[in-house]
Amino acid sequence: MTTSTPAAADLKPLAYGVASASYQIEGATTEDGRGISIWDTFSAEPGRVRNGDDGTHACDSYHRLDDDLALVRGLGVDAYRFSIAWPRVMPDGRGKVETRGLDYYERLVDALLEADVEPAVTLYHWDLPQALEDEGGWVSRSTAEAFVDYARVVHERLGDRVSSWATHNEPWCAAYLGYAAGVHAPGRREGAAGHRAAHHLLLGHALVRQALPDTHLGIVLNLAPVWPETPQAEEIADGVDAIRNRVWLDPLVDGAYDARLLDVAPVLGDPELVRPGDLEAMQGSIDWLGINYYTPIRPAVPSGHGEPHPEQGAYPGVPDLDLVVREPRTDIGWEVEPRGLEELLVDTHRRVGVPLVVTENGAAMTDTEVVDGVVDDQDRIDYLEGHLAAVDRARAAGADVRGYFAWTLMDNFEWAEGYDKTFGLVHVDRSSPLLTRTPKASYRWFADRAAPARGRARAAGLITP
Repeated sequence: MTTSTPAAADLKPLAYGVASASYQIEGATTEDGRGISIWDTFSAEPGRVRNGDDGTHACDSYHRLDDDLALVRGLGVDAYRFSIAWPRVMPDGRGKVETRGLDYYERLVDALLEADVEPAVTLYHWDLPQALEDEGGWVSRSTAEAFVDYARVVHERLGDRVSSWATHNEPWCAAYLGYAAGVHAPGRREGAAGHRAAHHLLLGHALVRQALPDTHLGIVLNLAPVWPETPQAEEIADGVDAIRNRVWLDPLVDGAYDARLLDVAPVLGDPELVRPGDLEAMQGSIDWLGINYYTPIRPAVPSGHGEPHPEQGAYPGVPDLDLVVREPRTDIGWEVEPRGLEELLVDTHRRVGVPLVVTENGAAMTDTEVVDGVVDDQDRIDYLEGHLAAVDRARAAGADVRGYFAWTLMDNFEWAEGYDKTFGLVHVDRSSPLLTRTPKASYRWFADRAAPARGRARAAGLITP
């Protein structure tokens, strides 16, 4: 699919939002009937998460919802993106429905609407019920089928008030970091299982599209520009691009896995895995596309001059590679390069032909000190300013980008990094039993940036046609 390039003047006003995720902020992992997730299990295994951290308490947002909603309102944003915890709604992944979990999300949605903030719901942000993982997890087709039942349950409760729905957040991480590299839950290092999981994640998305045909539905991908460092690395870079980007975009747009991807992932040509009708169901199944962007990928042929890729096993079928990471870098070690976001938005707009939303963009910075009630995170402000300028340039080039969500509302459980890496616009004091929240300088900067657009973007429709 291709699309014509609209004039920048024809684009809708850019909407501003802030994002979070259930396991990273909610806590209350054993309350109100919530089931065990794969991240509960993974975090409990020694050595899996930095400092032995877990999401048992996270930011305790389950109990402090009103306080956190006040922070969202204080930003003056058009929308708040959050995810539903599957095990909080269906503790075993299928069957029994826990109404107390649905009550929590209904209260969240209603409070956002009352504050004139659009709720943007993601159905799956990696917290798979452990009961489904015990049956094979995303390597099993039955998980995709269970996902549809879960989506129906959530939509039945919230569908009359929520217009923006995403099925998955960053399925690349769920598939390849979880089942191939083993650095995320469920921690399996099984190579080709990553490809199988990828197919079933996309299948789950497509089946939800069929089950909820009138829902304005998207998917959120952590696409990345892949820039080979040398001509000798071009073939490796193409394999990386195939697994990072094209494994998602090609089925969604063309209804196929391309030949180069099948070279590195032959299992995706297995008729037992990819059954008749699967790819056809994926094709054209999105009304909008979310893009999470943090950093480019610069593959190099291993020579001792680059850095071993920290996620080496996440590209099964691709030869080992070094990763060149240029300065400046964030505290998590990711290169800061706004040009990558601009390129990604322009190229993806031309490729997919649907509205785009930057659903995550942000930076981990070393800003843990509160001095006289202030957290001075000018480095994060610089990062956000540079990337918002990249969004402006992409829109000026005709990319139909409807919204920008900062990652994230507050410092939280950052997956395998535990609580060491802080992305939040709001500082959370983990030394205090109250988990005291302190808005950072970036919070106030972002609120000022969002204020002129407040209302204009919502009136025009955040991501709706």
